[in-house]
Amino acid sequence: MTSALPEPKRRHCTIVTLTRRGRLRCSCRSAGAPALHSFCTKAPFGILYPAGRYCELLPFKDEAMPTTTIFRRISFLSYLTLPLMLAACGGGEAVSGGNAVEEPVAADDAGAAEEGTSFSRKSEWSIAGIVRGKSETKVEPAPAPPPPRRQAAGLLTAGDHDDLLNPELYAAYAGRFLQKHGGDLPFVDTRTRVAIKIVDADGRAVPFAKVDVQRRGPPLHLVAAADGVASFYPRFDSVPAKTTVEVQSEAGSASRAVDLAGHGARRIAIALPGTAQPVAAMDLALVVDTTGSMGDEMAYLQAELDSILARLKRESGNLDLRIGLIAYRDEGDDYVVRAAPLSSDVAALRATLADQEAGGGGDTPEAVDQAIAAAGRLQWRTAAAKAILLVADAPPHADRLAPTLAATQKLRARGVQIVPVAASGVEESAQYVMRTMAALTQGRYIFLTDDSGVGDAHAEPDLACYVVSRLDQVIARVLAGIVEGRRIEPAREEIVRTVGHYDRGRCNGAGATPLQS
Repeated sequence: MTSALPEPKRRHCTIVTLTRRGRLRCSCRSAGAPALHSFCTKAPFGILYPAGRYCELLPFKDEAMPTTTIFRRISFLSYLTLPLMLAACGGGEAVSGGNAVEEPVAADDAGAAEEGTSFSRKSEWSIAGIVRGKSETKVEPAPAPPPPRRQAAGLLTAGDHDDLLNPELYAAYAGRFLQKHGGDLPFVDTRTRVAIKIVDADGRAVPFAKVDVQRRGPPLHLVAAADGVASFYPRFDSVPAKTTVEVQSEAGSASRAVDLAGHGARRIAIALPGTAQPVAAMDLALVVDTTGSMGDEMAYLQAELDSILARLKRESGNLDLRIGLIAYRDEGDDYVVRAAPLSSDVAALRATLADQEAGGGGDTPEAVDQAIAAAGRLQWRTAAAKAILLVADAPPHADRLAPTLAATQKLRARGVQIVPVAASGVEESAQYVMRTMAALTQGRYIFLTDDSGVGDAHAEPDLACYVVSRLDQVIARVLAGIVEGRRIEPAREEIVRTVGHYDRGRCNGAGATPLQS
């Protein structure tokens, strides 16, 4: 059964959208509190502008309906001429002489509404009758519905961190965490990172080259990112002090013997005789925890997807982009994993994402291992930048850490970079697992912050420095950087605040050790 969010005593509907199935999705906040919830249980009944506009409704009492309603943040006066909608968010209650009247669910939408929510598609673009004593107002349905409008982007703030640029800091963080929690958690010692840099005859980075590092047993398979770099960690990856690195790509092939003895982090350049091809394509998988605690993040990801993709294409030019979706919950929920394949039909993916709703869960760990494994079964293109945006707030189950790591290693072997987005209330162990996945796959760790005052409280990351900007801007910059093979910094006007001594991803004076050549 889908578990409903706890019902606050009083609330205002602040954000209203219309799903593709014709249901209202609202966000509410308790009186005097900033936290939003993506779905309401028995929310007040009132008059709303067409979906996607921002408004705030005065709370209604059962015995009377107020004659005034406060609307906030209506950005265009032209919407004043559009038909008003009268709809319930969550409770499906209409005011009738002080008694609640339940509105039935249309037959073609039965079983599809959120728990505790009833919404008739027949009244989608009309004003329902309001009954007061013996009077009743009747309005004919609008002849042609205007298109639904999504929430505006830019409502959440976030920061990001690259542990590969701060190896000493990451090692100190991991040491503190493992000493406190112990267990069988992996430790990727970023201080010993070996970065293989593949270049062509002109010294340009060769993206997506296949790299094999010899070791006892099967070789370690890696794929260079768009910047031409493939990384490994000798102890974690069981690579001996003396090994051989073999490289193959369209720009040629090469082999080099490497002596790692007595060295820490280092960079090894391998030149190929041919010419590197520019990156022209990207495969992106959204892997989203859809349990009950993720309602806020799901709603805003649905709203901000267009903004993210628009900036990604603006930064990366004429990009051949495919997007897929993995939605996951946990064992015992309505489903564990749902998958939509990688496709260039962005509109279809957007509609699929809009149909996802938060529910289930209950315990903190979720089926992260199965979600990552499902992402590994997607049809990733060889000659494309490959990334996973993992939006979650919970770790895998303790007994599923090994399968989660194994699934991550398979993605790493195919050159898929994991970019976790730590949602509100992220657990300490979830942060550790996410940062491990990012370090292994040369990804970045993104985390939500409280600067916007929107959503549930967000856990402060264990980081020495970072900058905060809008979530859609952060995600778009990180993804564009994966395509272009370079770090993209925020513009000065995008920065909300700066924490610590931040210098292009490095925390100055605290663990930013450069790679040796």
